Amino acid sequence: MITARELNRASLSRQLLLEREQLTVPDAIQRVVALQAQHPASPYLALWNRVTGFAPAELDTAFSERSVVKATLMRITLHAVHAEDYPIFRAAVQPTLYASRLGFRFAEAGLTPADADELVPELLAFARRPRTSAEMQAWVEERLGAEKKDGAWWGLKAYAPLHHAPTGGPWSFGFRPSFVAAGTGPVPAGRAVDPQALRTLILRYLAGFGPASVADVAQFAMVQRAPVREALRALDGAVEQVQGPDGGTLFDVPGGPRPPADTPAPPRLMAMWDSVLLAYADRSRVIPPAYRPLVIRRNGDVLPTLLVDGYVAGVWRPVDGGIEATAFHSLSPAAWDGLAAEAHSLRALLGDREVKVYSRHHHWWAKLPEAEVRTL
Repeated sequence: MITARELNRASLSRQLLLEREQLTVPDAIQRVVALQAQHPASPYLALWNRVTGFAPAELDTAFSERSVVKATLMRITLHAVHAEDYPIFRAAVQPTLYASRLGFRFAEAGLTPADADELVPELLAFARRPRTSAEMQAWVEERLGAEKKDGAWWGLKAYAPLHHAPTGGPWSFGFRPSFVAAGTGPVPAGRAVDPQALRTLILRYLAGFGPASVADVAQFAMVQRAPVREALRALDGAVEQVQGPDGGTLFDVPGGPRPPADTPAPPRLMAMWDSVLLAYADRSRVIPPAYRPLVIRRNGDVLPTLLVDGYVAGVWRPVDGGIEATAFHSLSPAAWDGLAAEAHSLRALLGDREVKVYSRHHHWWAKLPEAEVRTL
């Protein structure tokens, strides 16, 4: 049996949050599986939390050389992943992308999945070199007409295997995306699960986030639980079962690190949408339930958080004069000292890039309860 606190330490260890490690950017991203990338700065801050002496220019280079790519993948959300992992991860979540993007607005425009299958090869040929969103929409409009353009592009930009192309700015990508063909071969049609790709994704997930339940795996990938169960049955012998804190069954890769419950966990200033906060159906592994609605807002925003003793303890944001830390409960002097050291390092990183990062999300702070606030 594994305790809740041991589960927390296992996740932190595998996500490089117990101790920064000396790794290249592509190797670090493979170790942690994927980095949430809705906000252009977040992969950079995620790596700063995990890699010794992280140099943002190394991630710039990885994006420009496409050894690391940014694309819509798990949970129909932008992630930064190792280029070699992209086709496997995409094949594993293909049914989700198909179902989510070829219905609703795509179908409302009078289009069918067969239309998408016909359009995608031509779209990818057009996107052999980077194209702005406006250029892609113009391409769609030329073929389908103005009345179908918006719905068609809404579906195709996630369904087609497209990478986001770097556009410059402080974090390689701005908020007006450009797209380039992934170059991973033909897009499989239909809703069928690729069993081998799903098994590979599950093994990678367990190595990076385990031990985990069927529900956790399904949440991470946004894949239905039935194919996850079937994949885990097929992996019998390649995975082991562990009894969770509530008596339920968890799965893990043999030999996956499970540090003792009393392993120290240093303070961290986590990026918005950090993957470790969202990779589980049971998010109490890292987020105390009382704090979940404070840091995960109803519209899906996940605020930049303070991690203290391995758990979310508050939020942070840059302000004039430093990093403002809001603690939801009383912290020890040692915890504040650790956060101050992290804030000093973070300010140096932001000073070369974007001092007021995440400023467009600061409106959430007016909705937080009274708490201890310090400028570090």
